[in-house]
Amino acid sequence: MIIQAMTASFSLPAAPAADSSNAPLLNGVSALPDLGVIRVVGEDAATFLHGQLTQDFLQLGPLEARLAAFCSAKGRMQASFIGFRRAPDDILLVCSRDLLAPTLKRLSMFVLRAKARLTDASADFSLFGLAGDAAKNVADLSCHAWVKSDLGSANVVALYPANGQPRALWVSPAGEPGPAGAPLAAALWQWSEVRSGIVTLTSPLIDAFVPQMLNYESIGGVSFKKGCYPGQEVVARSQFRGTLKRRAYLVHCAVSPAVGQEVFHSADPSQPCGLVAQAAPAPSGGFDALASLQISATESGILHLGEPGGPALQLQPLPYPLLHDI
Repeated sequence: MIIQAMTASFSLPAAPAADSSNAPLLNGVSALPDLGVIRVVGEDAATFLHGQLTQDFLQLGPLEARLAAFCSAKGRMQASFIGFRRAPDDILLVCSRDLLAPTLKRLSMFVLRAKARLTDASADFSLFGLAGDAAKNVADLSCHAWVKSDLGSANVVALYPANGQPRALWVSPAGEPGPAGAPLAAALWQWSEVRSGIVTLTSPLIDAFVPQMLNYESIGGVSFKKGCYPGQEVVARSQFRGTLKRRAYLVHCAVSPAVGQEVFHSADPSQPCGLVAQAAPAPSGGFDALASLQISATESGILHLGEPGGPALQLQPLPYPLLHDI
């Protein structure tokens, strides 16, 4: 039986019309070996995470999930997570596997006397991405992102759609049957992640961004009403003092961008104006990417990948609006 969330969640805002020409391709189930799971167990699990991450985990309901970042004291992102309660004192954090070990080590340093135990639980769970009919068949995912549903022993988190197609994250105990649906190629799932407009932080990007440089305040990844966490003053200052000069944008390129690759602007080839944060091949040709760019660089001129005069990047509409009033 599916338990559908009835509590408050982060609503999907109205988005620009998406190009649906590739929408039928986003239909099926894809294994997600590039993701891992940090498990936080104990009566202080939520309190501990509330004091370390950018989101409010004290108010995390049983049928909700949270997008969150772990930042340095300078407000720079060290990792990003999708977090949810598997049980009242049992919280799972899904993150990029290449960041899991150093992130687990660093978070564990701050546990001190808190009654919380952190472990790498990646081997204990199977993770799948669901798109199109495979997502629709699990739950109604059309209204809210970051809503969690329970299907037996599996947990299902509604994600942002891609090209108008619903998507979800499926997490279940290892060894149990996976979700029903046609196989979805890994490259198509990775493309859907880019088209959703939400960056999952990976190792080349450590210390590169404050959360707003990846639009996290606009997609439910930062709470400005909670208490302190590492880097909180920098994140708040970036938001409320008008110091933010970079945002994440969706771009298209004829050649493959690499995560961490620099972007240059035709008006100032002497220094980079941004970094590629995530990329995947587009089914219709070329490559789509999410790049964190200086806002001024998106207003006119030409963006070049890798070096001045490098391959051109074409800006594409983001699938959600950027929020200016939090």
